[in-house]
Amino acid sequence: MKNLIMLLMVLSLASCKTESKKKEETMAQKVDRIHQEVITLDTHADINVNNFTDSINYSQRLDTQVDLPKMIEGGLDVVWLIVYTGQDSLTAQGYAKAEANAMAKLDAISKLCTTYAPDQIALARSSDEVRAIQKEGKKVAMIGVENAYPIGEDLSKFQEYYDKGARYISLSHNGHSQFCDSNTGEADNIWLHNGLSELGKEAVNEMNRLGIMIDVSHPSKEAMKQMIALSKAPIIASHSSARALCDHSRNLDDEQLLLMKENGGVVQTVAFSAYLNTQKHEARAAYMKNIYQKVADSLGVQWYERSQFSKLSDAERSAFMGYYQNVMKIGKQLVARDDNAPPAVDVKDFVNHIDYMVEKIGIEHVGISSDFDGGGGIQGWSDASETKNVTAELVARGYTQEQIAQLWSGNLLRVLDQVQQIAQTIQSETTD
Repeated sequence: MKNLIMLLMVLSLASCKTESKKKEETMAQKVDRIHQEVITLDTHADINVNNFTDSINYSQRLDTQVDLPKMIEGGLDVVWLIVYTGQDSLTAQGYAKAEANAMAKLDAISKLCTTYAPDQIALARSSDEVRAIQKEGKKVAMIGVENAYPIGEDLSKFQEYYDKGARYISLSHNGHSQFCDSNTGEADNIWLHNGLSELGKEAVNEMNRLGIMIDVSHPSKEAMKQMIALSKAPIIASHSSARALCDHSRNLDDEQLLLMKENGGVVQTVAFSAYLNTQKHEARAAYMKNIYQKVADSLGVQWYERSQFSKLSDAERSAFMGYYQNVMKIGKQLVARDDNAPPAVDVKDFVNHIDYMVEKIGIEHVGISSDFDGGGGIQGWSDASETKNVTAELVARGYTQEQIAQLWSGNLLRVLDQVQQIAQTIQSETTD
């Protein structure tokens, strides 16, 4: 009997060791498993039409932060490609020029999905389409419009953008538009509309009717509050973080966060250095400024600071977008070997904002975005190939797979569903 007890004890100990080893292996593979099983979705990546041609496109590994090889490598399933247009005068001539730019970007996205790489990526217009495309093993493209300025004053054009696949639109960018004031008004306290213009109020109703999500990342706080009061559907902030942690006008303060919760919307935390940690960003940026300038000089190209972008001509901006990623890449390689460089804003800083907003307004109202190829990117998530590092940090902080799925895509897709369902109700009531 004694020998039998000893045998059982040995077997039990061996079983515990095996189970412990199994758990250890499972933990080592946990990030990979979760990252593969959830749908990862980034709500903001800018594009350059020069990278959407038959000879140069996202099917190739480019100098951009987002392309299909990097999405595959990093396990990024869904990317919202952004139709961004800079702003000129609020005139018919300015609107027409901007519209041409916006249409070129919409057409470029369409060609990527239908002509250049239809076997690798497809355009989705709803959450059902996102899931269906992802199950086919393809990457998913969606379309967001950053600045409704190109629409001019003809509200019927919202329908045209919707028909081309746009599923969120912001009513302003850096500068007050014909629709609403911009967050940039905080700098001089000069406002054009004190929130929404009358045209902007009509635009909110039209987006509700069509099923287009309203994006409040760039509009002023007052404009955002008026949109929430007026909108029949939840809204989103496509790429903003928490102002309590980083006092930048592009972030949302606690009052705004609570309004987003009340509205049922979602705030897509953005991996943009300047919006995450002011002290670290400024120290690093000051150091990198000289590095980038030296690299640009060595390559014989013109280097611009972000504050200069609004003053660039279309030709200058287009040229800059063509080489700035390469300049940054070389600069970062140089700094990686430089022990004197200040630490960069990183994934931990990014997830600090997620933690804060989850605690403040609930996990149902928080999501993820990068602003890649538009100034975004941090250490650890510098391009789409490093997407898994975000999941790894979330796992390390104790988020469950269900919670990570919510943050990566579930919350944003829920809002999209609600916006589209409300649009159907509005349309049915109109026809009754």
